[in-house]
Amino acid sequence: MSDVEKAISSAPEPTAALLDALNALNATDSNGTDALNATGKFVATPEGTALAYGSLVLMALVPIFFGALRSVACSKSKDLGEKAYESGFRNASDMPETITSRDAARFPIIASCTLFGLYLFFKVFSQEYINLLLSVYFFVLGVLALSHTLSPLLAKVFPASIPNKQYQLLFTQGLAEAKEDIINYEFDTNNLICLIASGVVGVWYVLKKHWIANNLFGLAFALNGVELLHLNNVSTGCILLGGLFVYDIFWVFGTNVMVTVAKSFEAPIKLVFPQDLLEKGLEASNFAMLGLGDIVIPGIFIALLLRFDVSLKKNSRTYFYSSFLAYILGLGLTIFIMHTFKHAQPALLYLVPACVGLPVFVALCKGEFTEMFRYEESSEEEVLAKDDSSESLKKDQ
Repeated sequence: MSDVEKAISSAPEPTAALLDALNALNATDSNGTDALNATGKFVATPEGTALAYGSLVLMALVPIFFGALRSVACSKSKDLGEKAYESGFRNASDMPETITSRDAARFPIIASCTLFGLYLFFKVFSQEYINLLLSVYFFVLGVLALSHTLSPLLAKVFPASIPNKQYQLLFTQGLAEAKEDIINYEFDTNNLICLIASGVVGVWYVLKKHWIANNLFGLAFALNGVELLHLNNVSTGCILLGGLFVYDIFWVFGTNVMVTVAKSFEAPIKLVFPQDLLEKGLEASNFAMLGLGDIVIPGIFIALLLRFDVSLKKNSRTYFYSSFLAYILGLGLTIFIMHTFKHAQPALLYLVPACVGLPVFVALCKGEFTEMFRYEESSEEEVLAKDDSSESLKKDQ
């Protein structure tokens, strides 16, 4: 959905470039994936099924919870504008991207075109060559996403005895006054260590396509998406979720396009967990899967509600916890129906009513419905405009 997010040069997180692909995989499936070497007809044991479903739910909740928390810090950096550098946000790519109502309205159309385009590609061209190109592409994106995810964690445990040196990667065009930055990225020893560790995971994924490596990259993509993609208000969130609600139902129930692409697309943009783990261990090959779109799309709405909670300054997280609970219930219902009817399910069919309905009901009960829908976040452009105007006023004075 390139219209939703602007391309970010030298970005350590690839979320803006990935949302089209994420929404190509919004189907939840329980019957293994050809792309990850599932072979033969396998009947999972009740224990294996419960373990797989439970693990998928847990893996979906982790990036939403922590991504939402990190989105609050991102939002504060955006409000700081040019002062964000002093708060640790050294690069423009660390700043969040804002989704407007216009972006949200076009989102399902662009997602549909992307999905159908992928479907035609797999029909016309060899799946082997397409997935080879995808492996290289997602190797780069996955390494950057995982590195960006791990950096804050490593910073907390980085030994003080080891000097944390600063580096700058600078690539310019032109000379003298005409010189402009093409790449201007600053990093430190901590970032470098994370990049090397992520590179090891990337090589493991490219060579083995192991499901654990796939999930490490998938979790990083999801967490980055929830953290760095910001809805500007609740109305925009409702437009986005409502549009993708229809999109998901059509492409899963109306055609075989989404399920076909999901099973052919050999890339870490879905979370998978083997149902035969108890029988085959880490070499298991029959997977239940959950598309990252079913995590990121509701996740950015839940993160918005957390930032709304913070804006109320009531030391309460009512809307965040209610939407988070709604997500758990919606995903649980998705898995139950999928298991009962043995058919891939459009998870947003159940997640959207839950994640929107429960917080709205809570707002009505608390008398904060109007306040919720009036809550507005400024885009990065608006923040920069405010900075420019304040500078002009200072000069005039």
